Amino acid sequence: MNIAIMSDSHDNIWNLEKALTLIRAEGAEMIVHCGDFVAPFMLRELEKAGIPVYGVLGNNDGSQFLLARTALIDLTHITLFELIGHVDADGYAIAFTHQREVAEGLAATARYDLVCYGHSHQYRRETLGRTLLLNPGEIMGKNGDPGFCFADTETGLIRRVTLTAV
Repeated sequence: MNIAIMSDSHDNIWNLEKALTLIRAEGAEMIVHCGDFVAPFMLRELEKAGIPVYGVLGNNDGSQFLLARTALIDLTHITLFELIGHVDADGYAIAFTHQREVAEGLAATARYDLVCYGHSHQYRRETLGRTLLLNPGEIMGKNGDPGFCFADTETGLIRRVTLTAV
């Protein structure tokens, strides 16, 4: 399964649109978002992907109530978690959160193949025990090249994509 992993979109709808164009072109079957959507209109944009989107709330998300309400009542493809989310992608266990410290704790349990986080806006990839720990970087574009990652659950390969050339 091909999964798109992103974080820290911070209302940059233009970069999110670029990312969604690439996600459709690559045939991704799921999106994991590691927090800081900021406003409900970003969830509405993610909904347009037409595939399951799993996300967690971040420290800069405006009204968490409005985000949760929008996901639960108005949208059909978005599932939001508060601090920690997890999903099984055809036997490939993924956990996701916004903060690195929480991600490290999840990776230490060795229950997941992949643990994703955001917050720092910096791409980072490392292995802790048997678990791949991944920060996909930012969609926003505040700290350099905006981008996100694709994860192949069959091979375990991670590929980073930048949005500056799109």
